[in-house]
Amino acid sequence: MKAHVLLALVGLATSFVMPAFTQEKEEANPFPFRPIPASPQTVQQLEAIILKFDEAANKHDGAAAAALFTAKAIDVTPLGVFSGREAIEKYYTDVFQRFQLADHVNKIGYVYTLGGDLCAIGGYTTKANGNAAGCYRATVFTRDGDTWKIRVMVVVF
Repeated sequence: MKAHVLLALVGLATSFVMPAFTQEKEEANPFPFRPIPASPQTVQQLEAIILKFDEAANKHDGAAAAALFTAKAIDVTPLGVFSGREAIEKYYTDVFQRFQLADHVNKIGYVYTLGGDLCAIGGYTTKANGNAAGCYRATVFTRDGDTWKIRVMVVVF
């Protein structure tokens, strides 16, 4: 009789322990957040903004580049961190004059929703003082009225 009780207890304990191990394996996810891709129409809107940035860079127009940013935007670059549209305009005016950018082309690889904002990941190629160059770029866009504006841009060589 003792063997039957012991067997029943082992069976009962196993029934509680096994689902716990199984559950741990299912929940063990190092990054539980899944990106939600943006719609193709939204990606096209962002690509149009990035094209305007390319045009501003190729024309060396710091004011036109800065106009694509929100008033309180942040631009993180290898040359420093610039906060606010006015500081960003001064930065791009200086960069465009100093490096004489040409053939500046941005490409967006991925666009994900980020709350009410969008995060675009990609990069660009350019010629700086005649030499080929390029960077990776992550850009957070936010709605500003009926258009998207750049809220944060991070550039990494």
